[in-house]
Amino acid sequence: MAKVISFQVPKSQREFVRYQEDRGEHFYDKLHQHPQWQLTVILEGKGQLLSGDYVGRFQPGDVFFLGENAPHVFRSDREFFEKDTLLKSAGNTIFFDFQALEKALGELDELQPLRKFAGFQGLCFQIQGSTASQIKELFETFGSSEGLQRFQLAFQLLALVDQAGPDLVRLNESGLMRGLSEKDGSRMDRVMQFVLENRFQPISLDDVSEKANLSKEAFCRFFKLRTRKTFTQYLQQLRINEAQKLLQETDLGISEIAYRVGFENLSYFNRSFKSITGKTPREFKKSS
Repeated sequence: MAKVISFQVPKSQREFVRYQEDRGEHFYDKLHQHPQWQLTVILEGKGQLLSGDYVGRFQPGDVFFLGENAPHVFRSDREFFEKDTLLKSAGNTIFFDFQALEKALGELDELQPLRKFAGFQGLCFQIQGSTASQIKELFETFGSSEGLQRFQLAFQLLALVDQAGPDLVRLNESGLMRGLSEKDGSRMDRVMQFVLENRFQPISLDDVSEKANLSKEAFCRFFKLRTRKTFTQYLQQLRINEAQKLLQETDLGISEIAYRVGFENLSYFNRSFKSITGKTPREFKKSS
């Protein structure tokens, strides 16, 4: 099967669920996918969540559900990579392996609702509202559970996702990165790493196409096919996301923020900010 970046969840082939606690300065920073469904609660740390055409932020308290082979990366903010940082990132994740469950239990009628999640292939969701609160409450006991209790809790969590209704917010479009060869998956990861590390500096099309080892024309086609955005639009989204963070968390002036995130022209920054968020930077600051 073609993959973006192969990521093997460390679990037995006979396990339906695997619980994982991530602790460190930053989260795993490679674009990757895996066949297991993923339910993640962010406990500490902030950064960018990238999945297909979606460019957004994550922060403590967020809950995300990813379908089978959804390409994604939780990229911690730059300060989490600084030497001798005291910042910490923490998240708890449950991986669900429907293939293992299907092999064990076959075509039981009670399991048919789970087939709904097969339609989530490649998709990334954020879970909000009361559903997120219930999920976080169940996570508190999941780590210490085992055997039938863990099995029961896993199904309770999936039932909550299944019944989430408007609390289940779809973030990306499916199929954008499916079918990538290993070579193209590695190419996309190199591009993402370069862009994320340099997003506040001037980046030319020559720079990024060189990282992809493609001509400028070929790179533009390659990138837009997999993100539904031009490279300029994608870079602009990353910069505006960072500007939102600075407006919420600092007392910096708007012109200083514009400069810090890579805009040399204040009026262009203001127009870009409003086109993406629906608000001017000043309006966003007041509402935060």
